[in-house]
Amino acid sequence: MKIRKAVFPVAGLGTRFLPATKASPKEMMPLVDKPLIQYVVEEAIDAGIREIIMITGRGKNAIEDHFDISFELEHTLKGKNKNKLLEEVQKISNLVDFWYIRQKEPLGLGHAILRTKDLIGNEPFAVLLGDDIIYSDIPVIRQLIDIYERYNVSVIAVEKIDRKEISSYGVIECKGIDDSVYQVLDMVEKPSISEAPSDLAIIGRYILTPEIFTALEKTEPDKSGEIHLTYGLRHLLKQQVIYAFQFKGKRYDAGNKLGFLKATVEFALRRPDLGDDFREYLKGLEL
Repeated sequence: MKIRKAVFPVAGLGTRFLPATKASPKEMMPLVDKPLIQYVVEEAIDAGIREIIMITGRGKNAIEDHFDISFELEHTLKGKNKNKLLEEVQKISNLVDFWYIRQKEPLGLGHAILRTKDLIGNEPFAVLLGDDIIYSDIPVIRQLIDIYERYNVSVIAVEKIDRKEISSYGVIECKGIDDSVYQVLDMVEKPSISEAPSDLAIIGRYILTPEIFTALEKTEPDKSGEIHLTYGLRHLLKQQVIYAFQFKGKRYDAGNKLGFLKATVEFALRRPDLGDDFREYLKGLEL
């Protein structure tokens, strides 16, 4: 079955970027001149996704507004003959069909995905996390869709991670199947260095079969009341094969300050309208 829908969990509080995120969603922080969430939405659209389900929460209205029509802004731009900017703004509101669901409490990624059960129905779907901004020739979610279409199983994106950082990720135990493709045998959420079964960490891109909903319903919340997707996937492993794919592309962890700064610099350097001047500025920088 073709992958038509994608889920975007964007209800997080963005505490690592306080105070900037006190009144503004982390997903709306600008990476050069586009908010983080737009890069991920464009990745999904370039991969062929035609319906996007946003799992939002309190204080996230700016995300809905960004992808909606802005009559006043468009009227002003049109009146000032700023046609290029007008075209850019109109393009944003015409990207794809959006659906919005509230997650009333931050009860984990698994809980957020479970909220989409009725909208997804009995079909496979994509999940994209906005913290992971990935520069690649082929959209990473498209790479995962290709693997799904080849094997017809759930697919998760993985990346080799320095073992010093492994305790911040979900990590897979696996065996090789094909070039950059692995069968998942087990997975561990944020293991210590000594307990990590590999150096392949789960990254925020997934293709999931609808059976994940039953698996998540069977998943017990942790001590803080959160339902982890990793634990739901472990339940799914009991009834289905899951594959992992080591994607091709450069990932930036925009969920932390250093990763966000690296992404800002490198995306700016790749821009034909900014790259040369910005590079010269950086070369001459003295602090």
